[in-house]
Amino acid sequence: MSALATAVGAGTDPATLTGVAGWAVHLMETLGVVGAALAIALENVFPPLPSEVILPLAGFTASQGTFGLVEAIAWTTAGSVVGALVLYLVGALVGRDRTRALLGRIPLVSLQDVDRAEAFFARHARTAVFVGRMVPVFRSLISVPAGVERMPLGTFLLLTAAGSAVWNTVFVCAGYLLGESWGVVQQYAGVLQWVVVAVVVALVAWFVVGRLRARRLSPT
Repeated sequence: MSALATAVGAGTDPATLTGVAGWAVHLMETLGVVGAALAIALENVFPPLPSEVILPLAGFTASQGTFGLVEAIAWTTAGSVVGALVLYLVGALVGRDRTRALLGRIPLVSLQDVDRAEAFFARHARTAVFVGRMVPVFRSLISVPAGVERMPLGTFLLLTAAGSAVWNTVFVCAGYLLGESWGVVQQYAGVLQWVVVAVVVALVAWFVVGRLRARRLSPT
């Protein structure tokens, strides 16, 4: 086991090293700070990869002198932007018409709902992209509607970089300051993620119940 992997294992469950943490450690050992950027770029494209593990680990790695703290923040932010750009392009390629057609086929979802969602995004697009970069679950997905609605690319990249810089700085610095206890960050971030998921589930349930009641009360 490498020196970095050994240090990481001392502060958290060594078994974790066989999962995302082990993969991230390998990338950072092999590619240095570029490995941290690559890990975060992939995390943006594949949300199941948790930034709450990768970013504190990058901060811890910086605390070991493998690379600098500012480097870690700058490169992981660059990785975030690259990953978000991939999903933006996916949304742009799918396009508004196909997205409307797909959403319109979802049970209980009407095109009027899609129109309202589009209108809401049009009014709050900049805030949604900037703030969305700091919300678990949505931080990756927000890039897709931005692409579908063809938000100006320069604006999208600027807002994505700004929001990502805030999120990444918090988690990288936490890992840097906590040292071998960097894994504590993941525990608290996990609670926040479950809160967001619970809110989303509650909103979806409220929407479905409302639609079913409306159908039941509407004249046949």
